[in-house]
Amino acid sequence: MSLIYILEDDKNIQEIESYAIKGNGYDVRAFDDAGAFDKGMQERKPDLLLLDVMLPGEDGLSVLKRLRSNSDTKELPVILVTAKDSEIDTVRGLDLGADDYITKPFGVMELMSRIKAIMRRVRPMSDDVILTYKNIYLDQDRRLCLVDEENVELTFKEYELLRLFLSSPGIVLTREIIMETVWGTDFAGESRTVDMHIRTLRKKLKEAGSLIITVRNVGYKLE
Repeated sequence: MSLIYILEDDKNIQEIESYAIKGNGYDVRAFDDAGAFDKGMQERKPDLLLLDVMLPGEDGLSVLKRLRSNSDTKELPVILVTAKDSEIDTVRGLDLGADDYITKPFGVMELMSRIKAIMRRVRPMSDDVILTYKNIYLDQDRRLCLVDEENVELTFKEYELLRLFLSSPGIVLTREIIMETVWGTDFAGESRTVDMHIRTLRKKLKEAGSLIITVRNVGYKLE
């Protein structure tokens, strides 16, 4: 599962960010200051960092500068969190190598939109020609699906759904992530469309369809 670090000293903002990130299928760890963050980095490096500029002790821009000067973290995606009136900090952050920025106060949907955009770039759907999982086989060159070596006819959306699941086995995919990836929209009101297509995909996969597990109130995963 992709891991996102939050470096933010405001506990209320920390909680909001953590809740939103977890609810969208990512693992998350939050830190109050640069010292705690550095210890976390020694244990495990994240897939993305949400970095507040105004921090006690070492500020966010200094942390960003250190990350970009270290070969191990030079490519770590960073979203800078800045105050509404801190245009100078925003410009400096982008010059130092921040991938994106968001200004306080921000909405949860805006935050997740920015995070997902970067995660799609750094963790794209698998480009392997052949995708397999247990008894499911997908040949992307021929757009061929086999289950127990028997051909399964899929619609375009069913094929893209299966491709998404095979590209991220064991990872919980929210309906929003599925909508964005397969339908190219984040319109939450269309989540019933996802459920309907999952239902028909499971049916066509027969016994293998039981591998697509419903995660209550969240989404689905291939297990």
